[in-house]
Amino acid sequence: MEKTTVRLEDLCKRFGDVLAVDHVDLVIQPGEFVTLLGPSGCGKTTTLRMIAGLEVPTSGAIYLDGQDYTYTSPEKRPVNMVFQAYALFPHLTIAENISFGPRIKKLPADQIKMGVEEMLRLVQLEGYGPRRPDQLSGGQAQRVALARALINHPKVLLLDEPLGALDLKLRKAMQLELRGIQQRLGMTFVYVTHDQEEAMVMSDRIVLMNKGKIVQIGTPSEIYNHPANEFVSRFIGEANLLKGTIKQLSGECFQIEVDKDIVVTAPAKPGMAVGELSITSVRPEQVTVYSSAEGAPQDWPNVFGGTVKSAIFLGPIIRYHVSLANGQIVIADKTATKGQGGFQIDEEVLLGWETENSVVLPA
Repeated sequence: MEKTTVRLEDLCKRFGDVLAVDHVDLVIQPGEFVTLLGPSGCGKTTTLRMIAGLEVPTSGAIYLDGQDYTYTSPEKRPVNMVFQAYALFPHLTIAENISFGPRIKKLPADQIKMGVEEMLRLVQLEGYGPRRPDQLSGGQAQRVALARALINHPKVLLLDEPLGALDLKLRKAMQLELRGIQQRLGMTFVYVTHDQEEAMVMSDRIVLMNKGKIVQIGTPSEIYNHPANEFVSRFIGEANLLKGTIKQLSGECFQIEVDKDIVVTAPAKPGMAVGELSITSVRPEQVTVYSSAEGAPQDWPNVFGGTVKSAIFLGPIIRYHVSLANGQIVIADKTATKGQGGFQIDEEVLLGWETENSVVLPA
């Protein structure tokens, strides 16, 4: 068997009548940062807990570095886990918290001391060893929990929404810190979150789950730009979804009738054919809004008239909601430029996007 850090084969977990994890197959290579992403109840945390040994699979197998660990107890697995609740021992100092694992293993005292100092440097908490957990901020406590897991030198670090308790600004800073630590160590991280932006920032690959199944696996760019279906397109970022019928194939493009006056041109998708219902996904930042006087590029087939219904200032961008002739709302993001006026509510505009930015999905 090929040696990989983590291999899940046909993994299932049932709680009574509920199939929480439904025949999951996944391979994670050494040194990867892989995020299990999805809404609440999709099976991501249950999958992580099975890798950790905290849940026993109903069926299937778990391999770590090519060895079968499906039914091995948690303490005998080459993994460590960091939880959202950091669970630091309040009566121990920071140094004693970090050294807890090595002391249980009865490692030499000088080796433990060197390990603790190394971990404190790694998580940028040098000099914090004598403090108690109640003297730390949330971000510092999260780093101590990380150091306590890393000092055991696991092959795989499992992280279950470890940043969930932090405020937004600190959370964003810790995302970059965690990613930096992972890259410096070259360690395999398996991360669980429901936050799609967090997954996009940190991951080498994202495993998007829904209703216990893996829906799509890919790099952040692949999943964002080439969603496998409507669920992926909705869950990852904002998307305009235009429902219609594929009317013809012209060269390498579909002509999709959304309404009698709205026909969208999109690159043909393998496996889909004329006559099928479809959904065309277009990201807001790929939609351009023009005043009717300006006119849109003549070589764009996807140009439609509409009326501005709202304009929302979001700092770097203005988000427009434009109503097409059939009442369909299309969202368009325009860079906010100082000194330049935007479009007004009820203004008649043209909006358009390049053909290559249309992604056809099965309805």
